[in-house]
Amino acid sequence: MSTEPTKYYVPDQSVWPIVGALALGLMAFGAAHFTIEASKQEAGFGHYVLGAGIFVLFIMLVGWFRDQIRESRAGMHNLQLNRSYKYGMLWFIFSEVMFFGAFFGALFYARMIAVPWLGGASNNAMTAQLLWPHFEAIWPLTLTPGGTETQAMGWFGLPLLNTMLLVTSSITLHFAHIALEAGNRSKLKLWLVLTVALGVTFLFFQGYEYVHAYRDLGLTLASGVYGNTFFLLTGFHGVHVTLGALMLFIMTLRVFAGHFDKDNQFAFMGSVWYWHFVDVVWVCLFVFVYVL
Repeated sequence: MSTEPTKYYVPDQSVWPIVGALALGLMAFGAAHFTIEASKQEAGFGHYVLGAGIFVLFIMLVGWFRDQIRESRAGMHNLQLNRSYKYGMLWFIFSEVMFFGAFFGALFYARMIAVPWLGGASNNAMTAQLLWPHFEAIWPLTLTPGGTETQAMGWFGLPLLNTMLLVTSSITLHFAHIALEAGNRSKLKLWLVLTVALGVTFLFFQGYEYVHAYRDLGLTLASGVYGNTFFLLTGFHGVHVTLGALMLFIMTLRVFAGHFDKDNQFAFMGSVWYWHFVDVVWVCLFVFVYVL
């Protein structure tokens, strides 16, 4: 006979949501002031506020994860709560799809509409001749109407290597899931550690790519619409890879602590969904930002 509770599980009151809101507020305020101060080359307090926000966010994540793990290990979660977790994670990933969709939409608008118009397409020849008579409508836009010149980031080399790393990490993570379903803890640990290592390696190479872009190519956030879209898309994706790698690292620690089995694995599966989503976004980004 099933012992599944019939009532919906309501967790105890928690301070962590308000702590998280405070952390995000500090980060937004600090990042805004840090950007302004950096652009004006002035000393200020923005970086201190930003650092404080990151620290508070870290405390919130540790505390909230700890409480959730304790509740799960104590058997306090039921099927209804598990369904709520699954729907919540799916809606969260959907919101992330819309988030990146907006940036890809901006890229397509700039590339397919705005730049051709500046070059005289769609009956704009006279306007283009008056505003920027020597403007060349090409993509990547390495010479802006304002005269800023840069070099495009090619797809071969680090971008291709990073693509191979992330695609491989999805494969290793799939093998980790298979090992969990089969109850093979040793292989589960091996594949998870390898997946996290691949994710960290990706972040290292992306950081090196940014150094190369700024130092050797002159590709910066001041490089017009091409530089803006390049760093916004790759930068936000890098933030998501960092979050995904952190999630998988925590799952790895839990696996080494003996957590999860084939019947109780939502936290692991939620992290897997998120990592596969991040990988799919990178493949799209590699094609539309680097290759085409």
